[in-house]
Amino acid sequence: MASHNELGKLGEELAVAFLQQNQYEILETNWTFQKAEVDVIAQKENILAIIEVKTRTSIDFGLPQDFVKPKKIQLLVKAVNEYVISNDLVLEVRFDIIAIHKKNNEFVLEHIENAFYYF
Repeated sequence: MASHNELGKLGEELAVAFLQQNQYEILETNWTFQKAEVDVIAQKENILAIIEVKTRTSIDFGLPQDFVKPKKIQLLVKAVNEYVISNDLVLEVRFDIIAIHKKNNEFVLEHIENAFYYF
């Protein structure tokens, strides 16, 4: 496995552990629909949290959350719409980013709720 894939997998594992510690129920990881992959789908109370995980070894080239591009957002919205319909869910949908970067040989995690909106 390429090192960037290993870093991404580690980031997703850290994100899932963080969410579970904060009382989120993990419904799906790496859920795919057409060309979209949703890193984590989780639920906390009446909120369906759609979580994009971005992990970087440093922030020299920008913050991890800066790498969630409009095309990715568009794909996520389409996929989540399908997920909600096919699972007959009646929940508030929220798009979050968990941004992770390495600092002094440790990973720093930031959970950004309502990171972007859809129309």
